[in-house]
Amino acid sequence: MGIFDRVARPAILAASRSQRLRATAERLPVTRRVVDRFVAGETVPEALDVTATLRSSGRMVTIDYLGEDTTSKEDADHTVEAYLALLDGLKDTADGSKVRPLEVSLKLSALGQALPRDGEKIALENAHTICAGARDAGVWVTVDAEDHTTTDSTLSIVRDLRTEFDWLGTVLQAYLKRTRADCAEFAAAGARIRLCKGAYDEPASVAYRDPDEVTDSYLTCLRILMAGRGYPMVASHDPEIIAAVPSLAREYNRGVDDFEYQMLYNIRDGEQRRLADAGNHVRVYVPFGYEWYGYFVRRLAERPANLTFFLRALAERR
Repeated sequence: MGIFDRVARPAILAASRSQRLRATAERLPVTRRVVDRFVAGETVPEALDVTATLRSSGRMVTIDYLGEDTTSKEDADHTVEAYLALLDGLKDTADGSKVRPLEVSLKLSALGQALPRDGEKIALENAHTICAGARDAGVWVTVDAEDHTTTDSTLSIVRDLRTEFDWLGTVLQAYLKRTRADCAEFAAAGARIRLCKGAYDEPASVAYRDPDEVTDSYLTCLRILMAGRGYPMVASHDPEIIAAVPSLAREYNRGVDDFEYQMLYNIRDGEQRRLADAGNHVRVYVPFGYEWYGYFVRRLAERPANLTFFLRALAERR
């Protein structure tokens, strides 16, 4: 394990949870160029403009309205309204292909999951409203994963929603030790699963901490998904994982419509284009909104290259 994984990453992830550092960061005149490295603006029109540009390059899109750990029902209601406005803007561009090119991603904590009274019920109702709007717009929905303490609640809500919206996807995180069993369950159920490594600072009691162990777990989980009845979404920028996909797809007789690659907005853009130009389905995760701090800091913690980009941009401002 390198010094970035041992020292820098835990420190950065701790900063993502600090309200004091968040308030300081949001006051800094950080250049728009740095924020735009990861976040596609703050408003629905800005997100739709980025979506149109990505679609014109042959890539698919999933859009996330940034926000998490909502502390009031009013804030959760505001998040629902933002998603409905987004879906209204996406409706005219949706099509009826087998693999929907447009999708929205939801964090249940932004929909009220953590509220002290009836949080899970409120989140389920709000997610149902968004799913119904997405169905009308011809758009898919995937429920994002958050830290491990929310996993049971999140997957319970996903199971409930899938009884009506069988196209609903969810995210499973390969660094959690429980994820192989979760992959087996949802693959058998025919679900769409976005498999990622994981971006939260989890304890060793529930998660693999060594990067090689995380990669091994990812590839094992991906094999389970490829062997199942569902639709694997390979959410990774790791060259080792991307290189393993074609042989796994051949082994399990999966054609181009039977899985997809996913990467984050403005990360490894050249690799995204290469995969799309080769005829693969490539979906770009596009975040937007004012609540960018937590997402932004977790992206810095994922790869040394992201942190290097940020520090270089700050230095260039001097």
